[in-house]
Amino acid sequence: MNLKKYFPIRGLLGRVTGWVKAVDGVSFNIYERETLGVVGESGCGKTTLGRTVLRLIEPTEGIIIFDGKDITKLNKRRLRSLRKDMQIVFQDPYWSLNPTMLVKDIVAEPIEEHIKSEKAEERVVELLRLVGLPEDAMWRYPHEFSGGQRQRIAIARALSTNPKFIVFDEPTSFLDVSVQAHIINLIKELQQKLNLTYMFISHNLGVVQHISSKIAVMYVGKIVEMGLVDQIFEEPLHPYTQALLDAIPVPDPDVQKGQVLLRGRVPSPEKPPQGCRFHTRCPYKMEICTKIEPQLLDVGKLHKVACHLIS
Repeated sequence: MNLKKYFPIRGLLGRVTGWVKAVDGVSFNIYERETLGVVGESGCGKTTLGRTVLRLIEPTEGIIIFDGKDITKLNKRRLRSLRKDMQIVFQDPYWSLNPTMLVKDIVAEPIEEHIKSEKAEERVVELLRLVGLPEDAMWRYPHEFSGGQRQRIAIARALSTNPKFIVFDEPTSFLDVSVQAHIINLIKELQQKLNLTYMFISHNLGVVQHISSKIAVMYVGKIVEMGLVDQIFEEPLHPYTQALLDAIPVPDPDVQKGQVLLRGRVPSPEKPPQGCRFHTRCPYKMEICTKIEPQLLDVGKLHKVACHLIS
């Protein structure tokens, strides 16, 4: 709730001269077996949000409730005991796997650290089969696999401790289009089979639509719209959401798109605009937008939007 993550800007002699407000007052709920898709342009704070929720980086302010417990102030020892329940799959499968380790050891490492099972090797075989890899893959190194296969190994590693919650940080953006669908389908199948809860971060709205149950749209550290998948795709209310949807390519030359055209650059999170952060690019800007920041308000049926046009 009201989660913030500010990074200091240091000048001469290491003095703090300002703050990059990567995540600036974000609140949302993810219920069991749900998938929250988080979308937005590069630099909007999606990845920082995901890592802050897991406390891979420490929040500047706010509260994180996991499984009914406030984990925001837990010390390292108590947080470590919860790590097995919270996992992450990173964006780049070429850098997220240690190239000097066998796949067997990569997948078994979290088991040995958190579960300390004597049957770690048996569990590795089971996990590799679960993600669609043969048993003999355990005796090979990451460089011997394709990008899609490496991401399957990363998913197996994330599953190794029987987690309840997984953050997927753009897990398909480094993969060929032909492979992306297989990985997305695998992620969906695993959720149904293992009763998992996901946060799925992506700039690809088509992927997010396919996998998510609800969506949060971020812009310069803020959530500007949030709702169920059908609400966001069929009744988008925020001009930024409308622009993102209009930018989705359609393989039909007769389909007319581009009703909301974005101009200008995304503002810096170091010095976000006063008022609505989107007003510098919004075609419907009003005077109030330049002075007062709109609040994320419930407009009915779990649909929320932060826009003076709606409020």
